[in-house]
Amino acid sequence: MSQVGRLFAVDWGDKRIGLAVSDELGMLASPVGVLTRRAGKRPPLAELMRQAEELGATGYVFGLPFDPAGAETDRTREVREIAAKLASRQSLPIRLVDERFTTSSALRSIREQGGSTRGRKGDVDAMAACVLLESVLRAASQGVELGEMVVASGDLSADDV
Repeated sequence: MSQVGRLFAVDWGDKRIGLAVSDELGMLASPVGVLTRRAGKRPPLAELMRQAEELGATGYVFGLPFDPAGAETDRTREVREIAAKLASRQSLPIRLVDERFTTSSALRSIREQGGSTRGRKGDVDAMAACVLLESVLRAASQGVELGEMVVASGDLSADDV
């Protein structure tokens, strides 16, 4: 995923999905908002694809939520499944990257800028996606690709499309 272009970062959560995008040179990351998830509803893959296209994304970076010790969790498996479904619906490359501590880093960053995090959960989620993307961009600038590439899932049901 070392091509030049905008990367679209996704911080997948239970209630909200934080989003961030890089500049075309792969140097800067900016938060671009949050999608709200509704319990019992399909994941908003079409909206993710729409926003990625609107922003001119050339690839996705999904945060992979391991537990603090680095072990897989139910959420890790959910993100892998969502990313595989997305890969089967579109052609942009998708990379899964360890997102441990991105939320705590986002909280710290907002506080350091003199802001309050009270009532700003969406801002925190978007900033967490931004922190994730910044780590990918920083590594890429040093010739290192973080994470793992996603292979498309072949078992989509009509409900997933």
